[in-house]
Amino acid sequence: MDLRRLLAAVEEVPPVEAVDVLGAELAKMVGASQVSLLIANFSGNAVVRLSHVTAADLLRDGHNERVESLSLTDSVYQRVMHAQRIEAIQEGDAWRVLVPVTERGDAIGILELFLDGQPGTETLDYLVSSAHALAYVLIASRRHTDLFEWAQRDTPFSVAAEIQRRLLPSAYTAEGGYFTIAGWLEPAHNAGGDTFDYSVDREYLYASITDAMGHATEAAMLATFTVGTLRNTRRALAAPSEQADAANAGLMGYARSDQFVTGLLIRIRLADGEAELVNAGHPQPYLMRGGGVTDLDLSTGPPFGVLATPYTAQRLTLRPGDRLLLVTDGYLDRSASRVDIEGVLLASADRHPRQVVQELAHNVLAATGGNLRDDATVVCIDWYGPGGTRDATGGASTVRATAS
Repeated sequence: MDLRRLLAAVEEVPPVEAVDVLGAELAKMVGASQVSLLIANFSGNAVVRLSHVTAADLLRDGHNERVESLSLTDSVYQRVMHAQRIEAIQEGDAWRVLVPVTERGDAIGILELFLDGQPGTETLDYLVSSAHALAYVLIASRRHTDLFEWAQRDTPFSVAAEIQRRLLPSAYTAEGGYFTIAGWLEPAHNAGGDTFDYSVDREYLYASITDAMGHATEAAMLATFTVGTLRNTRRALAAPSEQADAANAGLMGYARSDQFVTGLLIRIRLADGEAELVNAGHPQPYLMRGGGVTDLDLSTGPPFGVLATPYTAQRLTLRPGDRLLLVTDGYLDRSASRVDIEGVLLASADRHPRQVVQELAHNVLAATGGNLRDDATVVCIDWYGPGGTRDATGGASTVRATAS
């Protein structure tokens, strides 16, 4: 069983065919009668059968994307996605094997195979490695085609929502030795101007969450200018206060006098957990530490684009086991106020940040009856400290520190 053979086969075909070719090669290697990639949809509540390679069913020959959507709720698929562990289930004389397809904690989907007999340890280990390789094939291939993105869209996107999505990081979750970060944006019906972003270099983890006033295309364009400015200065290694000053100056010159953007910027030094935070008119972050949740009482500067004033960073020392949560005011809106943010944090203390942000999104949708008046965006950061290690199997950490 040679992964090099799998990857060589992928390179010989157009990007649209890459996943199907890999599935066909994998089926030959392990003797599978069927191989599917189930990719997570953008709502986070289902997986979509993106490709299906089988000789028995011409309707599932790898060219019928979105032919089947499978709910995650209380399903084996949800179990595999959440636990990030392979499962082998006997179904009559056959065995169904489900393998997480993940890259650095970003749960992309599930590899599903049907085998004639019970798989041994060697086969299961190989499938884990193959699913990890599939994650990289999918990431590389989707740069060249819209097919995968189209398959994940369970609802039509407005132009504003299209712009907004382009402002988000390409992966909503990232695991590192010292930290895990995950974000989620639940858009309003008339998309607002929420964004989140992150980046990690040799010395720091950077994160931001912003909320541009208004809705639809006007808010999306305001958010585009802000995120572009923040990224431009961050990529020049600017500190949060310098990023904030640049965003403010840019909006003072670009935006109308009645337009503004709130934001919370953070930079965490990987060596010791020293964090610098700038709050520009944004809701306060939450810190979970020692079994309790604290609403951090940071001093708040004006939103970007309001006053020509310099911003000052405040400092916070993170301890191993801390969990930091950033939200936009979509979680504090009157219709969403029934969401018990602190309660969700306490109840989900042992869960991965990826699950925490989706749990909060599900709560806000339930509280509003699915009719969000404003975007609801959240970023969750778990800090493990410089002594933390990432024991990764198949693209996901197998041992995770939890907030305490």
